[in-house]
Amino acid sequence: MRTLIRYVLMGLVLLAVAMSSAIITMTLAIHGSEVAVPDFVGKTVAEARKLSEGAGLELNVEREYYSPKIPQGRILSQLPPAGMKVRRGWQVRIARSLGPQRVVIPNVLQQSERAAEMNIQRRGLDLGSIAQAQMPGATADQVLSQSPPPNASDVAAPKISLLVAATAQPQNFVVPSFIGQGVGTASQTLEDAGFHVGTVTLEGQPATAGAAASTAAPRPNAASIIVAQTPAAGDKIALGSNIDFQVR
Repeated sequence: MRTLIRYVLMGLVLLAVAMSSAIITMTLAIHGSEVAVPDFVGKTVAEARKLSEGAGLELNVEREYYSPKIPQGRILSQLPPAGMKVRRGWQVRIARSLGPQRVVIPNVLQQSERAAEMNIQRRGLDLGSIAQAQMPGATADQVLSQSPPPNASDVAAPKISLLVAATAQPQNFVVPSFIGQGVGTASQTLEDAGFHVGTVTLEGQPATAGAAASTAAPRPNAASIIVAQTPAAGDKIALGSNIDFQVR
């Protein structure tokens, strides 16, 4: 019995030692694959690439900014920051300095989007985002606003974003029901709303009757009651459209 207990205890000890060894091995493996991010700020991209390759890291130049302190071509900022522990193969994103702002921000207001884009690129600047908005009285495709504004100083990024006038879309209106109303009342309602009465025909009478038929048949008047309409109620039409009525 004592021998069995001794073997069990020895097995437990060996198991504990094995587990401890595994944990230590995993810890060493994890920490062994970690490196501290070098300090790239102020260095050239070539210098930074050598440092990153030596540390087993990737370097990605993402943005460029003007800076009165960091000379042109040198690194302005980095992410992750220097000293942070990361895994090997991690990508470090950097921003490169363009040096102090030397380019004058052009005035592209009232220009077409295409003309503004050419003007911006001619100055060595980049076109940023372009937003569109409908503006009463503005010419379609005309630049309404820009950021940064013309002749701005202390600009951070070499990009100009534009707000451009959008093409006006025709307004559509839902046709109401005029069934049961008099032609005179419906006509006045349509004229006041910017629409027009089209052809008015009597129920059962063709829209294009001959001269003899039109003389013999009764004719619609302002008191005639509407029994059908085209377009139908619920349809969408543009401002200024005609609506035809059939009356009795």
